[in-house]
Amino acid sequence: MNTPCKHPKVRVVAREEDVEYVECLDCGEVFDSNEFQDMAIEETVLEDEDE
Repeated sequence: MNTPCKHPKVRVVAREEDVEYVECLDCGEVFDSNEFQDMAIEETVLEDEDE
């Protein structure tokens, strides 16, 4: 079973006006930093629901 990458290590690869793009150093996925923050928020909410 493949576990989804939680992107523990990222680096900035590009910046455009108000958007910053980051790349996961583990899986290579590239996404904007706002998506990365949203992923962290979703994980926190899901963990709280499990308790």
